[in-house]
Amino acid sequence: MRRAITTTLAALALAGAVEAQANYTKTKYPIVLVHGVTGFDTIGGLINYFHTIPWNLERDGAKVYVASVAALNDSEQRGAELARQIVPWATANGGKVNLMGHSQGSPTSRVAASLRPDLVASVTSINGVNKGSKVADVIRGVIPANGLIEGGANAIAVALGTVINLLSGSSNPQNGVAALGTLTTPGTAALNGRHPWGVNNASYCAKSTEVHNVRGNNIRYYSWTGNTSYTNVLDVVDPFLAITGLVFGSEKNDGLVGVCSTYLGQVLGDSYSMNHVDAINHLFGIRGWTEPVSLYRQHANRLKNKGI
Repeated sequence: MRRAITTTLAALALAGAVEAQANYTKTKYPIVLVHGVTGFDTIGGLINYFHTIPWNLERDGAKVYVASVAALNDSEQRGAELARQIVPWATANGGKVNLMGHSQGSPTSRVAASLRPDLVASVTSINGVNKGSKVADVIRGVIPANGLIEGGANAIAVALGTVINLLSGSSNPQNGVAALGTLTTPGTAALNGRHPWGVNNASYCAKSTEVHNVRGNNIRYYSWTGNTSYTNVLDVVDPFLAITGLVFGSEKNDGLVGVCSTYLGQVLGDSYSMNHVDAINHLFGIRGWTEPVSLYRQHANRLKNKGI
């Protein structure tokens, strides 16, 4: 009898654990993943910008959408596109969404939250460009404004964006010069002046707080980032990021963005062994020591426990 009771209790405990795991990422509101510069939602249904991350969130309860905004444009334009895109998703799922943006996806999400704070429960920055990129500063500095070089570079960027549109089935407006400008330190500072929530502009490395009231609506802000540009000898992107990372000098960075520039709201971690591409589990899962998928899953569970 005692053995039967013990077996029954063990079975109930196991069932409870399985059920809890099955709902581990089941947030109240859907998660919207927002891509960065030169990004997309999916190409031909085969290559996903957030490689396996949507599936790994959905398998334990989350409802996930992947946004499709301009691959190359300023954050205001992209944010306006995102604000329009989330309306039906929020309307169909309790009235709000949780935005998670990588790279330029972070300021894009912040703009959308500023435009439609009634529809956004949280904004999370992943290796986000929240105080500018020194790489963008260098590129902007070596391309003369309003000249032939800038025009040629923009034509190439627009052509790239047009190809991304074609392959991803999108029709987003592209503007390479605007994309570069918005990612520079002055460009991001101007954006922060218009959409200040979540960013502490007291100093470059100043951190902010979790909850901000945006036009009468409480929104939670979070961020995390990697701090290493070269993480895996098998990743063909790493040598490029190691070179671009040189512009930061001794400042910790992910190859494209300095650690302090990524701070938004509550900083969940800033010393992960990830570069800018590792943060979205690319190239096809080739990465450093930090397993990025677990960070997204843990954060979804965090949002679940916050009731959003």
